[in-house]
Amino acid sequence: MQNEFTLSRQPTDGDHLLQPGVLSCQGCGGTIAMKLAMKGLGPRTVVVIPACCWAIIVGTYPYSALQVPVLQVPFATAAVCASGVRAGLDARGEDGVTVMAWAGDGGTFDIGLQSLSGAAERNEDILYVCYDNEAYMNTGVQRSSATPPGAWTTTTPDGALKMEPKKDLAAILLAHGIPYLATASIAYPDDLVSKFRKARSIRGTRFIHMLSPCPPGWGIDPDQTVRVSRLAVQTRLFPLYEVVEGRTTVTVNPEAVKPVREYLGLQGRFGQMSDDMTAAVQDSVDSRWEALMAEAAG
Repeated sequence: MQNEFTLSRQPTDGDHLLQPGVLSCQGCGGTIAMKLAMKGLGPRTVVVIPACCWAIIVGTYPYSALQVPVLQVPFATAAVCASGVRAGLDARGEDGVTVMAWAGDGGTFDIGLQSLSGAAERNEDILYVCYDNEAYMNTGVQRSSATPPGAWTTTTPDGALKMEPKKDLAAILLAHGIPYLATASIAYPDDLVSKFRKARSIRGTRFIHMLSPCPPGWGIDPDQTVRVSRLAVQTRLFPLYEVVEGRTTVTVNPEAVKPVREYLGLQGRFGQMSDDMTAAVQDSVDSRWEALMAEAAG
């Protein structure tokens, strides 16, 4: 690990920008996601991290497992602080540098939404990434508005499971007219890396939503992280697509579609779901997939 950085090098796929020394749990989806994201972005990147798991994972000051500049900021301010970094780099004449805000679902769907909405409305030249583990994992697995129906958390315990649907953050951001939005999965690394490369080349506010399994919070074994991620796509619960200047493209269309119960059944957090709730989730997934395909058809 090192604590001196430079923005002088040009991006290359061979750079290992996430080094050993991360403080994540075994099987952390967010750590795999960061490694792949940096492969797509390259070393001319500044990472802005609010309060979240990654504020710990990156390492203890003055050291960092990320071999690019990192700025840690208050919980609600990832997007606005990234906008400030962008303005500072522009004032210095630093061209070709990607400013990436990297936040969890709590800091994106909930606490950071106002800041994100403001940046998107102004079309700030930043890349905002949400690694979504569907709860406030860093503070003990509390419910967020990204928590799916039927999931156990410490604030939706047995007998009081969350019934409300997950917030449709993609629709909210697309209503701002941003030039690029995509979903990505660590189970499909080529798709993920290519989306970060594309985002690097686009100006304006870009948003990438990545499902990020959390073994302790989801009740899965650490070696099941990629399998669960793949099932989320194969069941169409977490479809992979991108929207470029308002045009939607499905980037992975699973050939062998699996029932949602296979995805839910692997995770301890869904152990209290009834058959009726599982059926309702399946119906919701089917209808959202049909709507997505209709959007892609134009």
